[in-house]
Amino acid sequence: MTLTRILPTLRRSIPDPIAGDHWPAATTASTSDVSVGGVSLLRLAELCGTPAVHLGPAAAPGTSGRLASATRNSGVVVVRVLEASARHGNRTATIDADLSALEPVWAEARLIGRTSVARVAPTLLTAASGCLAPAPIALPGDLDAGDLLALPYATVG
Repeated sequence: MTLTRILPTLRRSIPDPIAGDHWPAATTASTSDVSVGGVSLLRLAELCGTPAVHLGPAAAPGTSGRLASATRNSGVVVVRVLEASARHGNRTATIDADLSALEPVWAEARLIGRTSVARVAPTLLTAASGCLAPAPIALPGDLDAGDLLALPYATVG
């Protein structure tokens, strides 16, 4: 449990922590963006649209992202929320990318582009193609259409 989970209003001044071993090396988080090797994922999505992919050296295991692996890469995909709803206490969000070919670290999904002070709520992510996250993930309770999510994933090879 982090301070930003207990007091979501703290997200205005400190970013939610990231698990550096799951993100590319040299990943940093701010209150509304994630940068990988100095590249803003928010700016990447503005320039390229979504889904947008950024690759970089994977974090060396056990270094929390401080050291880069010499042999492995990892990536981040930025997706846009097309629709978000809460029915009968279940939250769902549809994204604009089919991530079935990737293995995202679903627990590390994070909102970029704005700072939410809403409490997190279990949200089931689906794609228009029908693929979905294996279980609900913790995302801000005010997630809405147009929001951007960044999800890290491990590359093969």
